Amino acid sequence: MKKVDLTKFSLPDAPGIYFFLGKKGKILYIGKATSLKDRIKSYFTRDILITRSPLIAEMLEEAEKIEFIETDSVLEALLLETSEIKKHQPIYNSKEKDDKSYNYVTITQDDFPKVVVTRGSGAYGPFPHGNELREALKIIRKLFPYRDKCALGQNNPCFNAQIGLCPGVCTGRISKIEYRKIIKHLILFFDGKKRTLVSTLKHDMKKLAKEHKFEDAEKVKRQIFALKHIQDIALIKENLTTDPPTEHGRTGNRQPTTFRIEAYDVAHISGTSVVSVMAVVEDGELAKSQYRKFKIRADKNNDIANLKETLTRRFAHPEWKSPNLIVVDGGRGQINVAKEVLKRVGLNICVVSVAKDERHKAREILGNGQSSALTKSILLANSEAHRFAIDYHRKLRGKEFQI
Repeated sequence: MKKVDLTKFSLPDAPGIYFFLGKKGKILYIGKATSLKDRIKSYFTRDILITRSPLIAEMLEEAEKIEFIETDSVLEALLLETSEIKKHQPIYNSKEKDDKSYNYVTITQDDFPKVVVTRGSGAYGPFPHGNELREALKIIRKLFPYRDKCALGQNNPCFNAQIGLCPGVCTGRISKIEYRKIIKHLILFFDGKKRTLVSTLKHDMKKLAKEHKFEDAEKVKRQIFALKHIQDIALIKENLTTDPPTEHGRTGNRQPTTFRIEAYDVAHISGTSVVSVMAVVEDGELAKSQYRKFKIRADKNNDIANLKETLTRRFAHPEWKSPNLIVVDGGRGQINVAKEVLKRVGLNICVVSVAKDERHKAREILGNGQSSALTKSILLANSEAHRFAIDYHRKLRGKEFQI
């Protein structure tokens, strides 16, 4: 197969897995991609022997066709890749393996099964990159809390139960039947059957609602939302560090969507004409077409309550692009209320706040220890949100004075 043959395929700039096929549709190789378009193009470089291996060059000589499956996230691509490799056992995936003892994920046969990482063999895998697997499990465990090492019959909940990553198996907080249901959902997800999983969860949600178990139904609803809006920016970055370079020197898999920062600010005078705004910075540049305005309905002098209302209304719009980072103006109170809203809607997004001095100049950035490389973009987003909020407040106040 030659580079010119790629014109036959409509390769999307989206995550997924790809198949190189030989004669009679024989699957030669399966891989995953952050961007299918960029990843597959990266194979057709002049120095493929250096960037990949002689085996891959040999595989390309045999390949006659490319097929792909697009996924909603890099996480799903990672899991689907391992599932398809295990199912088809392509010859060049097997040849590419070396003597390393790869990581696998195993679900034990206990009454309350553990989900553990094993070496050399297991139910799901292999996962050649340990960091990639760790990031994946962090995301998965927030979707489906599971037991990994805690003992049964404890008086006090284990650490993971305290932070919501274990459903309380250790203290008997969850029944065997309910926990087995979590494991069943987890298996569907690992098997790449997200549609079946979402359908199952919707059935569970309706059943709970009919039984008037509205809190449980709402919990399942949030789980469905989280599944449809997986936040895997850390996993995307992990993929960027492991992809081979292209002929232009950059990595073959680039992030299919830009790194998006949403900044929020509230403006008012003594609790009157209260407004809030969302400003957006993508890859260090202002994205003004995506700014949003909110006229606060509960018109009162409480910035934390106003921020809570803003974020609640914002995340009622799943059709808007999801942010990789949220910037709020203020201190720990603003960070905490933002995290409260995100937890309620089932999203895991980093939150930072910009604390100001007496002259409203940025003093420090509080939050999750963002790298210094993001400082400029965080401050830009924060200052732009402040400017936009003041402009909107002045326009609204002007209209009210004219009435």
